[in-house]
Amino acid sequence: MRVTYDIEADAMVITFREEKIKESDEVGPGVIADLRFNRAQLRLEIPDASKVVQSTREMQFAVTKAL
Repeated sequence: MRVTYDIEADAMVITFREEKIKESDEVGPGVIADLRFNRAQLRLEIPDASKVVQSTREMQFAVTKAL
């Protein structure tokens, strides 16, 4: 997984898999999901990220143990 933030475009992209994208759908206000052929999600795009994300300059990542 990779998270990138473009300061000039104020856009954040969260990439789950590097595969060819078939289509994109707006899944909520200001959030675009890029999908592959079986409609599995590959990437989330967040335009105007500074209005949505609490801090565009830091990220916390946590892995939890399954029960």
